[in-house]
Amino acid sequence: MPTGSITLFLLLLLGLLATGSSSAVAGCARNSTLHRLTRRLLRNYSKGVRPVRNWAQATTVYLDLFVHAVLDVDSQNQKLTTSIWLQQSWKDEFLTWNSSLHDGIREVSLLLSSIWSPDITINELVDVSKSLDIPYVYVNASGMVRNQKPMQVVSACQLELYAFPFDTQTCSLTFSTILHTVEDVDLAAHAADNKQIFLADGEWELLSVPSRYQVLSTHSGRYAEAQFHIVIRRRPLLYVISLLIPSIFLMAVDLGSFYLPPTCGTRITFKGSMLVGYTVFKVNMLAELPGAALGTPLIGVFFTVCMALLVLSLSLSILLVKCLHPGKVHAWQRLTSHCCRGESGSDGEDRGANSQAAPAARQAPGCTEGAPLPGEAAVQGEEGRWEGMSTQKAAMEEILAQLLLISSRLRALDRDSRQEADWLRLSYKLDALLFQVYAGVVAIYAITLGALWVTWSSQQQEG
Repeated sequence: MPTGSITLFLLLLLGLLATGSSSAVAGCARNSTLHRLTRRLLRNYSKGVRPVRNWAQATTVYLDLFVHAVLDVDSQNQKLTTSIWLQQSWKDEFLTWNSSLHDGIREVSLLLSSIWSPDITINELVDVSKSLDIPYVYVNASGMVRNQKPMQVVSACQLELYAFPFDTQTCSLTFSTILHTVEDVDLAAHAADNKQIFLADGEWELLSVPSRYQVLSTHSGRYAEAQFHIVIRRRPLLYVISLLIPSIFLMAVDLGSFYLPPTCGTRITFKGSMLVGYTVFKVNMLAELPGAALGTPLIGVFFTVCMALLVLSLSLSILLVKCLHPGKVHAWQRLTSHCCRGESGSDGEDRGANSQAAPAARQAPGCTEGAPLPGEAAVQGEEGRWEGMSTQKAAMEEILAQLLLISSRLRALDRDSRQEADWLRLSYKLDALLFQVYAGVVAIYAITLGALWVTWSSQQQEG
């Protein structure tokens, strides 16, 4: 190998070693500067004192809320579970430095437990929030402290389910200090664009997160509050397929039962089955509705009205069957049995009279033994005529009584028939009225659902 090449190689190797050693020295110097800066910042720091040099000046805490996902909306217990990312920023006047004097270090990370932090809580919190423990905060050279922490918040929310399942809910998260008044700690709310980080693959979609600042006055002082209103909207497609369309089918089948005669026993059976179906359907629907909502859901109102009309129609059919088919002998049957008894009694009396008249007819002309005298025969003939006339009179009276009874029975039967006809006319009119009301309710129900669907679709397109 030539001598010049060896010399060049040695020079390059020495250059690389010199560069590496200088970089290591610079890195060690920067690291030592960071340690010195951290020790200097926390040397005489008191975390129990609000970090201001002028005690009359309030510390402003800036709040940024990012909604990551809506995990659960508990309609029965009126609770909302959300996954949020909360960022708190405030200025600590005792944690400032000149970055040019510290190798250009503009930001350092410190332990949260080693510095002062505001006592901010969520007023609507109803359960222990699950949050990832991040022990560090970032502090820049101007003293701005930035504390970021993800949280899973379970908060109380007043759900308005009148338009379920096309409902839009607004749930608030109110941040306020526990002890510090607005003269000591003030709040400033800022809502960023949450739609970019929101997980919109669940039942709910995020519309907006507007913020509002207010001051709450109490007997102990005035406290600053920062409210974030989480506006979410339900995706109703699942409920339309599994709840609303089957309910319309159920109402349509119930409407078809009005074409059965009101006095038909099959209609009572059919209506009873429909009532059971309504009951099962309503029980399943109640599992999705809150126990104490601000307003009654519209679908629940329609179901209650339809069940009331179904019960009225069923009661009308039962009443008609009871009135038109009583549990006793019908008037025709009573009349027929009475007429049969009357004819059999008249035949018996005629046979009895004929049997008494037969011996006299046999013995009168040809009898030689014990024959009466002529005067006695005349007397006996006269008595026989009177007896015959009395027998005929009794028979005529019996026939007249039977005719009067038949006439009264026929009048009663005619009266019952007219009453049955009046009941039938009234029942058909009531049944027609119930059908019209029922059809109107079903039509209003379908039109309302269609209007809600159109409104939701238009809002979806605008969003």
